Amino acid sequence: MPGYMPALYENKMTSSGENLLTAIVPLMKLLSLTVIGLVLAHPKAQMIPRATFRLLSKLVFALFLPCLIFTELGQSITLQNIALWWFIPVNVLFSTVIGCFLGVAVVLICRPSPQFNRFTVIMTAFGNTGNLPLAIVGSVCHTKHSPFGPHCHSRGVAYVSFAQWVAVILVYTLVYHMMEPPMQYYEIVEEGTEIEEHLISDVSRPLLVEAEWPGIEEKETEHSKTPFVARIFNSISSISQTTFPDLDLAEGNSSSPRSIRCLAEPRVVRRIRIVAEQTPVQHVLQPPTLASLLAIIIGMVPQLKAFFFGYDAPLSFITDSLEILAGAMVPSVMLILGGMLAEGPKESTLGLRTTIGITVARLLVLPLCGIGVVALADKLHLLVQGDAMYRFVLLLQYTTPSAILLGAIASLRGYAVKEASALLFWQHVFALFSLSLYIVIYFKLLAYI
Repeated sequence: MPGYMPALYENKMTSSGENLLTAIVPLMKLLSLTVIGLVLAHPKAQMIPRATFRLLSKLVFALFLPCLIFTELGQSITLQNIALWWFIPVNVLFSTVIGCFLGVAVVLICRPSPQFNRFTVIMTAFGNTGNLPLAIVGSVCHTKHSPFGPHCHSRGVAYVSFAQWVAVILVYTLVYHMMEPPMQYYEIVEEGTEIEEHLISDVSRPLLVEAEWPGIEEKETEHSKTPFVARIFNSISSISQTTFPDLDLAEGNSSSPRSIRCLAEPRVVRRIRIVAEQTPVQHVLQPPTLASLLAIIIGMVPQLKAFFFGYDAPLSFITDSLEILAGAMVPSVMLILGGMLAEGPKESTLGLRTTIGITVARLLVLPLCGIGVVALADKLHLLVQGDAMYRFVLLLQYTTPSAILLGAIASLRGYAVKEASALLFWQHVFALFSLSLYIVIYFKLLAYI
């Protein structure tokens, strides 16, 4: 990375004890912030109400995180760097594909209830690629002698931010449709046996639902809580004919414009088009994603970049103000996580064996696969040479627990909300130990770069 690339991991640890301490201390800082949030939000203390944490979530989502992404990514990105960093978003796809295979393995081994098969695969495959990695990078670099050399924080934030848009697109397209309620489960809800339970769950919605997607209750659509894709492609019940009038595949009056379109458009193509129209692609353009796009555009145009970044930049006062706001991002995220954990695990019907299987696959097995992928990519000379932070961010993409945003998607689709809440709780608890273990391993591996 021109101008930022550290020579050869200048600050190597001189002993195993120092190596261990350097890896553990950043996580202890984050743990301290999380404990503070947990104490403040604990039901017995109730020093800060849940509404305050929801407001803090909105501030992180709409203000602190976009400011951090814009200031750090915009300052670091160039056309040359985009060509150098191409493997970062590709690595997100690799981690997702490998996670899907591990999720299928968990389904085959642990045998959850059929209605949770897709849920098991999703929770194993999609990790936290945004807030938690940003917090870890910020904590690792928040030392006088950073083990990653100069400009540690700006490089780390830029790398993490550059990968976020891929994860966001996957969540709002693939995950959104995979998280639709299974047909059999939905039919039970329609009959009224579980309506009251769903109403109650909406009233007492867990904090995790809004932790990374505030205002989710306003995003619900007519079909968000229905097995939309299953009904379109299976045409199982007559209800689909009334619920989805555009699915009327019978041949009608040939003189009508609609029947002409039916004749001109094959049924499969038509069904794919209907699914695409119901995909909430518009949600991809959230404040953090917009900040990433704006930072990339400005960073690629030197004339624009000179207006915003640099000591003599005419608009440097704006970027300086945004940097001050960005400083609140990491502590806010960890306080919100503490508030989420304070609510405790919800009742789950997922089963202990499946919960353990997902947690082990996500937190212990997937990072080992990540080490193999990054090592292979390094041997093939696909990575930025001599940049330990670049490799550290790639490895982190395999190490984090399931994305908290999946809890929001589960609530939006009305599918496995309590199971997502319980699983995210236990994953984040055990991630404290797995992250500590793997960060020590990563530091030892990166010491030889």
